[in-house]
Amino acid sequence: MKAKRIFIAMVFSVFALLAVTSVFAEKVQVVWWHAMSGSRLKVVKSIVNEFNADHPDINLKALFTGSYAETLTKFISAYRTGNAPNLVQVYEVGTQTMLDSGAIVPVYKLPEMLGEKWDWAKYIIPILNYYSVNGKLYSMPFNSSTAMLYYNKDILRRAGLDPNAPPSTWGDLESMGSKLIQRGSVRSVLSFGWPGWIFEQMFATHNQLLADKDNGRSGRATSMYVNGNFGVKVIDTWARLAREKIFLYGGPEYSANQAFISGRISMLMQSTSSLAGIEKASRFKVGTTFLPHFAGYPSGNSVIGGGSLWVPKGQNTKELRGVWEYLKFLGKTKTAIEWHKGTGYFPTTTSAMKVLMDQEWFSKDQNFLTAFMQILSGRRDTAAATGVRIGPFVKYRELERAAIEKAVSGVSSPRRAMDTLERQANSQLTSYNRLFR
Repeated sequence: MKAKRIFIAMVFSVFALLAVTSVFAEKVQVVWWHAMSGSRLKVVKSIVNEFNADHPDINLKALFTGSYAETLTKFISAYRTGNAPNLVQVYEVGTQTMLDSGAIVPVYKLPEMLGEKWDWAKYIIPILNYYSVNGKLYSMPFNSSTAMLYYNKDILRRAGLDPNAPPSTWGDLESMGSKLIQRGSVRSVLSFGWPGWIFEQMFATHNQLLADKDNGRSGRATSMYVNGNFGVKVIDTWARLAREKIFLYGGPEYSANQAFISGRISMLMQSTSSLAGIEKASRFKVGTTFLPHFAGYPSGNSVIGGGSLWVPKGQNTKELRGVWEYLKFLGKTKTAIEWHKGTGYFPTTTSAMKVLMDQEWFSKDQNFLTAFMQILSGRRDTAAATGVRIGPFVKYRELERAAIEKAVSGVSSPRRAMDTLERQANSQLTSYNRLFR
């Protein structure tokens, strides 16, 4: 009898082990490629851990795959060889490339494919508009940002300037900058993060088209407008400020942040996503305000930057379900707030915005409110204010940055730099558009 009981117990143990093994075998594997590093990576890991804890049937694996450009390049290569991830983050510059790739499932189709309904109106409208085609959302908003002006309130105060009255126009900025230099407060006043993006921001905030076909939104863009009067005015202003030592060219992406944090400069135009890191690292009172405007020009809107999440083709229903569950999780109020507070990127939903307002989050630190007020108070009814969409955007950004560098360093005149950029950009557009004839 004893031997029989032992045998029965062993049988039950085997069945239990098989049952557990079956559960683990059925866990859906979702691989997500992203470009979030530094302090942002810590927040990504926290959110992924929370998702996996809430979804025991899904194993989400987030992999850092390098810079924005590197991640996009790796995805294109991986898709061609059948090794694409289940989800990939692509910066806004790659939007048209992804739309043209034939490699993605538009996110607006996912709910219907999975037998669900989804209210897309819950997302912040300017963000929704940027990633939509004919009113349909093609990629999921994730790390959306815009640019704003950061300034060192302590430096302004010590120079006898009002720390609560930052410049609102380029004329104001030049006047204030001259005073700061004359009073020995700083050796240079202003620098940029992402200089090409700031150049694009100038077009969007002044309601100026950067390309034909309604900024590439009513058709495939065939010509850029960078060497028109407005584009030359922008670059001429920056070159003049550089000669006056007011503007310091700080290099690409986030290179200029350290000059601001260290007090070497007093103002910085940079992404809102740098806010949390800048405030944490700075030993002075940080202020933020809208991007400066050129007097006499119409108002547009600051354009969306950052990135969004794309769903590659070729996945089975279980994988798509796992991806969709994660995309829904990111849209939860709690998750969107955690992402915003930890990074400075926009919470992408109106519900998250409401809770933050109710919690008086913006009253505690109004710097986080600046970017929201900037995009929500701007125009939403023009292609110029929505932002440009072109196929060879990655290459254009490289050409754009090189042209800015030559102009502000005095190697080339602003007009010649913009003429060269126009010619190079249009050549890139022509080559790209031939692929779709």
